[in-house]
Amino acid sequence: MRTTLTLEPDVAQRIRRRMKQEGLSLKRVVNDALRSGLAEADKAPRTRFSVEPYACRFKAGIDLDRLNQLADEMEAEEAAKSLSR
Repeated sequence: MRTTLTLEPDVAQRIRRRMKQEGLSLKRVVNDALRSGLAEADKAPRTRFSVEPYACRFKAGIDLDRLNQLADEMEAEEAAKSLSR
């Protein structure tokens, strides 16, 4: 099959480098790269990643979206205690 491809500059550079290193034609390098990439895509599907929730058991009234603020307040309390000693 004859077709026209537009290659990104970094891909073209890698193809030229491979052609020079291995003494291969453009056709051979491109076909080998496509075969390799398509073979990877044909492999068994990846296992699905899942996240299992964990109950943190925070006390009522603690806003989980403001945990940094809570940490800052606790740090300020500790600083105040150490200064008053």
